[in-house]
Amino acid sequence: MTAPSHHHPQKPNRQTLYVSIALILGIMVGELLYLTLGNTATGNAHPALAHIIEVFTVITQVFLRLVKMIIAPLVISTLVVGMAKMGDTQTVGRIGTKAIFWFFSASIFSLLLGMFLVNMLEPGASLHIPLPPAGAETGLPQVSPSLKSFAEHMFPSSIIDAMANNEILQIVVFSMFFGVACASLGDLALPIVKTLDSLSHIMLKVTSYIMHSAPFAVFAAMASVIAQQGIGVLLTYGKFIGEFYFGLLLLCTLLGCISSLFIGRRIFSLLRHIREPMLLAFGTASSESAYPKLLQQLERFGCDEKVCGLVLPLGYSFNLDGSMMYMTFAVLFIAQAYGIDMALTDQLTMLLVLLFTSKGVAGVPRASLIVISATLSMFNIPEAGLLLLLGIDQILDMGRSATNVFGNSIAAAVISRWEKALR
Repeated sequence: MTAPSHHHPQKPNRQTLYVSIALILGIMVGELLYLTLGNTATGNAHPALAHIIEVFTVITQVFLRLVKMIIAPLVISTLVVGMAKMGDTQTVGRIGTKAIFWFFSASIFSLLLGMFLVNMLEPGASLHIPLPPAGAETGLPQVSPSLKSFAEHMFPSSIIDAMANNEILQIVVFSMFFGVACASLGDLALPIVKTLDSLSHIMLKVTSYIMHSAPFAVFAAMASVIAQQGIGVLLTYGKFIGEFYFGLLLLCTLLGCISSLFIGRRIFSLLRHIREPMLLAFGTASSESAYPKLLQQLERFGCDEKVCGLVLPLGYSFNLDGSMMYMTFAVLFIAQAYGIDMALTDQLTMLLVLLFTSKGVAGVPRASLIVISATLSMFNIPEAGLLLLLGIDQILDMGRSATNVFGNSIAAAVISRWEKALR
């Protein structure tokens, strides 16, 4: 399923340019709104601001909903076709094992790097704002990640239900069974495989239509964040945000270096290809919004379609390097803010807890916050500390999402190389 090659070479760059411009315009418009309507003489926001923010939120929501609409059919069609083409369970098992091995290594690496940086930089110790009282409500749903909830997230009771709720992991499990069955039936399953193959092409075509509205969504997302908070919030939390982004940058650089051991100089070409999906994830603070585009770009880069079809959906559940780093950062940041000194053994236990709990709540919005909240209560750190982060969660989420996209592209490229299937 190769993308047609008669695309104009300058097209993707122009789209990236539009998204970048939208990002900058969004910041400017947001700040303008914040300054004119955000803090009037009475100290309250102007009522008009709420309406404007609502309009912005709707624009972003519409885009994200349109993207989510594509994800289930796209994952099913690409995965099943990929499996059917592999033709045997051994190949599937081999690629799956390599993927899981890479994901766990990358996750542990992200967690450890996050832990090391927080202990070195101590962002929580230098916070000059009043702390929320230890008993304050965070307003997050009380979900304690457990083995039971992990299993429920992984195995679908109904594929229609999994598709309706965009539970990527459940869709992957179903598609793997379905694809392996298609492969073993051979010619008998051909009509279905052909149908799904054309479905995946149709879905990628739909993606290209939806992507035209990406700059508007990015603009609206940025403007609404800044209009609510103002750029001033960046100064209060400047050190924390700066250190977190430094951590993400370091993580991406190190992952890039490790992967260049496998794919050599092609890492630069990979970066060129995934610029736009990363920008998109950054602007909308959602890694999902980049999924369809990322699939297209990785195949253009030369990753094997069978590998992408398997590695990407799995990666979206298991390989969220940016989120992993954020979780260590956040827990230790809150502990530092409350002056709680966590022993090294506690910190390592926390890493293990995060490594597994973070895998089970993939489909929940603000999932990382729920995992953090559960982890905080395990180690008797006031959960109210999360209120320190809620205001800037969106700003941190932008970096996390872009890093998640980067981590998954690297995984797809390296595993394609391992399978000797990188074109």
